[in-house]
Amino acid sequence: MFERRSLKYPIMLGVLMIIAIVALTVGWILLTTGIKSSRAYIVLLTLGSITFFLVLTGVVMYLVLSIKAINLTRRQSNFIDSVTHELKSPIASLKLYLQTLTLRDVSEAEREKFLKFMAEDINRLDGLINHLLDARATEKNNRDKLYESIRLDELIDDCVQTVCNRYRVPTESVDCQLKSIEIFAERVDAMMIFRNLIDNAVKYAGDPPQVNVSMRTEGTMVVVEISDNGEGIPHSMRRKVFGRFVRVGEELQRKKPGTGLGLYIVSTLTRRLGGKVRIVDRDKRWGTVFEVRLPFQVDSVSSIDPSAADSLVPGGH
Repeated sequence: MFERRSLKYPIMLGVLMIIAIVALTVGWILLTTGIKSSRAYIVLLTLGSITFFLVLTGVVMYLVLSIKAINLTRRQSNFIDSVTHELKSPIASLKLYLQTLTLRDVSEAEREKFLKFMAEDINRLDGLINHLLDARATEKNNRDKLYESIRLDELIDDCVQTVCNRYRVPTESVDCQLKSIEIFAERVDAMMIFRNLIDNAVKYAGDPPQVNVSMRTEGTMVVVEISDNGEGIPHSMRRKVFGRFVRVGEELQRKKPGTGLGLYIVSTLTRRLGGKVRIVDRDKRWGTVFEVRLPFQVDSVSSIDPSAADSLVPGGH
């Protein structure tokens, strides 16, 4: 799950810098010991200058690698904190309910309520594990994937239903304006892209949540925009949030659960399907707008409904 970066290049860079510093020192000694030949002096001076710039370049590269390592360590620490919290809370809840059921005589109504809460905690743990497995699966570019024609509007509708059921919000909270368009992809990958984006929108939306999903076509690309009425993402974080383990703010101060892997999964799978995802500006002060661009089958609109190319088909929410 964690990024495994080879130590070969940093070690090689450090060794080369040491060799360059030794060569630069030896050259300087030779220059200052009274070389009488002007040609030799110029050659050594040139080599010394080149070596100096190489050392300077190596120092800069080493600094960049160090900064990346520090950032990776910080993100991994946030990831461990979030996963630990996500594991600890439902386990503690399950333990409490089991102890209560074991040590006390409870009514049938209380027993059913406890079992319901325990099932929710188990689903929460199951969702976390599946999320981690999804992130791991995106790292494996499996060429044997089964790509098929998928009705994107129907797939988004299914994602909306799943997310709304998870957060117990009415489906009317997500306003969908979709076109009847087909894309060519593996269904699981497409589901993960839009389920994660809609999940993020509902989770971080305001109270009450207001999420909008719209679709339009531009050439051979279908553009899906998912917006919410939450606090939004700072402009400086709009590119960083698609990295692994990246979340806005300090991990232990957050009120919303998460692992920092959802948008990484979205970005990886979108690129794999030949598209791209980004955060765009919006007219309103609050909220976030995610824009997903994917190639679609140009003849799919007319083959489904000749009038659907220019008209929006309500998603039923």
